[in-house]
Amino acid sequence: MTNVDMWFDPKCPWAWIASRWLLEVERVRDVRVRFHVLSLALLNKDREVEDWYREWLDTAWGPARVAKAVEQKYGDPRAVYTALGNRIHLEKQPLGRDLYTAALAEADLPVELADAADSTEYDDALLAGNQEGLGPVGEDLGTPAIHVTMPDGSVNAFFGPVVSPTPRGEDAGRLWDGVLLVSGTPGFFELKRVRTSPVVN
Repeated sequence: MTNVDMWFDPKCPWAWIASRWLLEVERVRDVRVRFHVLSLALLNKDREVEDWYREWLDTAWGPARVAKAVEQKYGDPRAVYTALGNRIHLEKQPLGRDLYTAALAEADLPVELADAADSTEYDDALLAGNQEGLGPVGEDLGTPAIHVTMPDGSVNAFFGPVVSPTPRGEDAGRLWDGVLLVSGTPGFFELKRVRTSPVVN
């Protein structure tokens, strides 16, 4: 069994697709994924970014804080991430308390955790999660951040993959094999091309 840890921001569409890909990988490879929260709003709090991205980030605090509250109290936030992500990315529901309480209820979690969206109570934990997820990858990156614990105990950490739409079945497995191969190659840092299609979940 290969243990994989993925850091996600609930609002990030690329992290959402990567998380759905990893769930497919679990089905076709001997892999177990654990999910962790990373806040892009916190990561970019003091950075100069374009106006459109600042507006996007300003609305990303709520879902990240709710997911972090779940992670702190109940462990792996897989179920609430799926419930949040379906609403945010597939159903395009407006962010807010109604979305958070519905997602928490679907995940059989206390709806009172929605209060975290407007609280700084979990921001120190968010910062610690950011540092843990991005430390081995690079603080200038973001989500998805993935750490793979290799058989020898070493950790292969990387940002990505950025892919759309979500690979399914054996296509997901082949992408996994390739990502492990290139990211595990000493001295390998980047493989990239221009995006030619919109985000498709």
